[in-house]
Amino acid sequence: MIPVLDFARFSSGADRAGFVSDLGAAARGPGFFLVSGHGVDEGLIARVFDQAAAFFALPSEVKAPLSISTNPHNRGWAATGTESLDEHSGQVDQKEAFNIGYDLAADDPRVIASEPFRGVNLWPEVPGFRETILDYFATVQALGVGLMRAVAMDLGLSETRFQRDFDEPMATLRLLSYPASDPGGIGAGAHTDYGALTLLLTDGVAGLQVKPRGGDWIDVPHVPGAFVVNIGDCLMRWSNDIYVSNPHRVLPPAKPRQSVAFFLDPNPDAIIAALPGTGAPKYPTVTGAEYLRQRLDATYAA
Repeated sequence: MIPVLDFARFSSGADRAGFVSDLGAAARGPGFFLVSGHGVDEGLIARVFDQAAAFFALPSEVKAPLSISTNPHNRGWAATGTESLDEHSGQVDQKEAFNIGYDLAADDPRVIASEPFRGVNLWPEVPGFRETILDYFATVQALGVGLMRAVAMDLGLSETRFQRDFDEPMATLRLLSYPASDPGGIGAGAHTDYGALTLLLTDGVAGLQVKPRGGDWIDVPHVPGAFVVNIGDCLMRWSNDIYVSNPHRVLPPAKPRQSVAFFLDPNPDAIIAALPGTGAPKYPTVTGAEYLRQRLDATYAA
């Protein structure tokens, strides 16, 4: 039900039309697909997981000054028990996270003006952390923008339709650590993602599930080296509900679990309105920043 798509079919030009068709079918159905053949270096992936493990191994008192709760730009450390992604169950997520956003200097005019989601990143004192994370961020951002070219083609638009909306995105790279937990809790509560696309890598420990419309929860398969990609609410809204952003969750893992998620949100000033050819608009027009803020405000536990 969740297909594995070889991105090399698109990037090499060998079967662009076939890849676009398969992506479109997945985006209209489960809202999830796996991407192989993406060209992201295996060594870089391994280094990111190593750096994440090194960060999460730090004592809480060392991580506390980097708390996301004191940062208005969705950057920094989220301690275990501070998030509740399922807004209806009241369950608190049993996970720890660290967010990195689009990297800007402290003297950037957008930072000085306190523009939404335009802040500086917070960096732990872990050797090689900043360099590795920024390398990975740029690499996966490029992959995500490449996938958006296929999205545009599937929706009957110019291949470059989204180029201006993702050149300086509100993308977030989120490192995640789930402790081994009892079955009664939840790793990450049932939720939909907020942005356009999510590109996720895991360490292979089971737990991620998706609930297709009209169906029950199913496990998302693990294919070593492949990204799990899913449609986010922003892209569903942009496509006027042609694409589907389905609920997913992480069950409490039997052993510690790590994942690295890249949330490709558009530029803050991107206009999110029904795309041409998608019918009468079902939602009011909103900017990317306005939409993301609305969703984040509902996420963090009091």
